[in-house]
Amino acid sequence: MPYRTDDQETIVAETVTITGHNGDQIRAFYARPSGSGPRPGVVLIHHAPGWDDWYKEATFRFARRGYAAITPNLYERLGHGTVEDVMVLMRAAGGVPDVQVVGDVVASAKYLKAQPSNGKVGVIGSCSGGRHAYLCATQSDEFAAVVDLWGGGVVMKPEDLNDKRPVAPIDLTPSLKIPLLGIFGNEDRGPSPEQVNQHEEALKAQGKQYEFHRYDGAGHGFFYYDRPAYRQEQAVDGWNKTWAFFEQHLA
Repeated sequence: MPYRTDDQETIVAETVTITGHNGDQIRAFYARPSGSGPRPGVVLIHHAPGWDDWYKEATFRFARRGYAAITPNLYERLGHGTVEDVMVLMRAAGGVPDVQVVGDVVASAKYLKAQPSNGKVGVIGSCSGGRHAYLCATQSDEFAAVVDLWGGGVVMKPEDLNDKRPVAPIDLTPSLKIPLLGIFGNEDRGPSPEQVNQHEEALKAQGKQYEFHRYDGAGHGFFYYDRPAYRQEQAVDGWNKTWAFFEQHLA
């Protein structure tokens, strides 16, 4: 919800432990406005670099806009250390299984709904997290809206499938029941503009409710203000579209 200058802001933010996939205990960063609620919720799915500062700060931004927001540590089972240390462990393990990610994200949504909630939870992710967000939206009824930020690997070749990623998310499009917002850079190669086109064609063929926004002059990760990929004008517009989309479908 839009910020007002007469708002009395108090945000509570902390690391909590939730019961994730297969009953495993995992950490999650949870931020929300103080007070009794009820309020809408958002689960943020971190990207391949890991459970990092950018995702915790994004979670805090959602809380400032009136949401109960949570981002689970999808690499919890790999071990601990710096974000860079854990990324090495993740790459050595060949990534994390899709089924485990979906289980952890669905558990996060249920955690939010167990708090003072209006019963509506959205899901958002970038890069691999965008792919995972789409997977969750097609495999669970816990979510009311989904945002895919340049999710690579939604469109996959048969040779890219494996035990941890056994299905291409685009093939699950018939199961999508909630509105989708997609944000993409036209200079990205993963997903490429051609892959975004293919995804959009699948959505149209199935009559799904979606909106895609594509930005010239932007590549992969253009929201990340701490990296060379950052593009201010495109990122600000993409964030504004994200806020409006979630306010429409969750608030």
